[in-house]
Amino acid sequence: MSEDTVDYGPLGGLIGVWTGDKGLDVAPEPEDDSKSPYFETLTFTAAGDLTNAEEQKLSMIRYHQVVQRQSDGGVFHDEVGYWMWDAQAQTVMHSLAIPRAVCVLAGGVYTGPKNGEIILNVAAKDGDEDWGIVQSPFMRKKARTVEFRQTLKLTGNTLAYSETSVLAIYGRSFEHTDENTLTRQ
Repeated sequence: MSEDTVDYGPLGGLIGVWTGDKGLDVAPEPEDDSKSPYFETLTFTAAGDLTNAEEQKLSMIRYHQVVQRQSDGGVFHDEVGYWMWDAQAQTVMHSLAIPRAVCVLAGGVYTGPKNGEIILNVAAKDGDEDWGIVQSPFMRKKARTVEFRQTLKLTGNTLAYSETSVLAIYGRSFEHTDENTLTRQ
């Protein structure tokens, strides 16, 4: 199918390269939780559409996120995945993989723009039949991801996001959070 005829729905505005330098990562540590300011590049690429089982049509945006500490420029997060749009079901889906042996398929219903802003909310839970989390045996035992929630807010050339991964780690429950505001390049 021609790229010109793909309906990316609310995802279409994401296509492009985004950068931001106001990120804050709050991560668990055994003794004292760490707060790491970061900068990042987030690249969204049109990936076309496909049909599942001759019924469901999905439009896809592929992405790559690289996050670096402001303190030393070191990469501490590298993530790849897809955002998908099912126009018939008005559903957005986010599949992601991080090189810690954790994969997430999060989803949510899109309710339309609000005050000129495209807002995408997705969530997943460990063991959920529809929107779940798969992780290696080591991660399930030592740093299990219990829940994932993410909100993207797109207004013109500004993209803000917040995400929370609820972890069972170091003998406690912890909300690992990341948030940033990016600008389209």
